[in-house]
Amino acid sequence: MEASKEIEVRFSEVDSMNIVWHGAYALYFEDARGAFGAKYGLGYLDIFGAGYYAPLVDLTFSYKQPLVYGKKARVDIVYKNTDAAKIIFEYEIRSLEDNSLIATGRSVQVFLDKQYQLVWTNPPFYEEWKNRHEI
Repeated sequence: MEASKEIEVRFSEVDSMNIVWHGAYALYFEDARGAFGAKYGLGYLDIFGAGYYAPLVDLTFSYKQPLVYGKKARVDIVYKNTDAAKIIFEYEIRSLEDNSLIATGRSVQVFLDKQYQLVWTNPPFYEEWKNRHEI
């Protein structure tokens, strides 16, 4: 399962070298998770509505080439299934000009109940979501 989100680098996202500031990549990945959630019904409000939170516990990036102001790119997100009570995504950011690879990354989210306690098994809504998508 995958989704994509196109982005255009804004002035507020670059540093004095005209290169996207590293912290902006977290926002690009967040936008991709939003696109995935909207496409497949696994958005933050879906999770919250089921009685859970899904905070990030791991977020990694690997930069391949700079992304600069005014450029357009695409963030591709791929869901990685696991039996653990986690949501794992892998990402690629590619230039819209020539499809060259700009960055890769990975994120891991876990489930907390509304009392902020870690949930060790897949919540029922998540199991239902997996079954609905034949995962």
